[in-house]
Amino acid sequence: MLKDVTFGQYYPVKSFVHNCDPRIKILFLIGFIVAVFLASNFYGLALCAAVLVIGILCSRVPVQSILRSIKGILFLLAFTAILNLFFYAGETTVVIGEIPLQWGVVNITYEGIYFMLFLMFRLFMLILSSSLLTLTTTPVNLTDGIESLLTPLKWLRFPVHVLALVMSIALRMIPSLMDETDRIMNAQKARGTDFEHGNIFKRVKAIVPILIPLLIGAMRRAEELGDAMDARCYTGSENRTKYKKLTFTWRDLIVFLLCAALIAGVVLCNVYLGSIL
Repeated sequence: MLKDVTFGQYYPVKSFVHNCDPRIKILFLIGFIVAVFLASNFYGLALCAAVLVIGILCSRVPVQSILRSIKGILFLLAFTAILNLFFYAGETTVVIGEIPLQWGVVNITYEGIYFMLFLMFRLFMLILSSSLLTLTTTPVNLTDGIESLLTPLKWLRFPVHVLALVMSIALRMIPSLMDETDRIMNAQKARGTDFEHGNIFKRVKAIVPILIPLLIGAMRRAEELGDAMDARCYTGSENRTKYKKLTFTWRDLIVFLLCAALIAGVVLCNVYLGSIL
């Protein structure tokens, strides 16, 4: 069940996206998120979706591996869709606000349906783009890229290296904790625990026996990691060098130009094709 979560997992394959500099991939993700939130109509979102499809094809990552990341937010998508469907009362410039169904304080309008689809499509692309970044970038390269991008903060005596180290350890621990959670759940199921039936309170009560051994295991892993770092005389970022140095290539220039073109295209769609927001 938890193996369907793709965040923090890396898919090893040689591709155009895998060979890009992690810094430009992080900047592209930020630019893509900006473009998605700038889009105020479905034309802009369609342009963002086209760029995302190009990225997925160039990454050579199986589509099913990327789509698995949606399973973790299905409840959030459903909850957000219900709220916007029943309680959206704004006015748009695309759909006339007729009320096909009204029941008490609940009003289902064509505007609400339109805005619900718009918001779900936006969240859908945000999750897929974030998942694509983690699937095509190793945790080490990802943290190295973040550390490089935050280098100017060192002038303010901000512990950039410590932040990058914490993020690297956290990303590396996600798959391990998921595997350990699966093992604990299988052990509890063998003892007769039911995680799939009953009301919400019974399911929450059944999760408690999982959290305690999981927390103990995480603390044990953290202690072992700290002992290993002390045994290797780890002293932080002082006078440290890197085995692999990040360099920009022609691939990164193409990605940068694509990101700039995407944002410009979304702005043009907003200006000339109207808005629903």
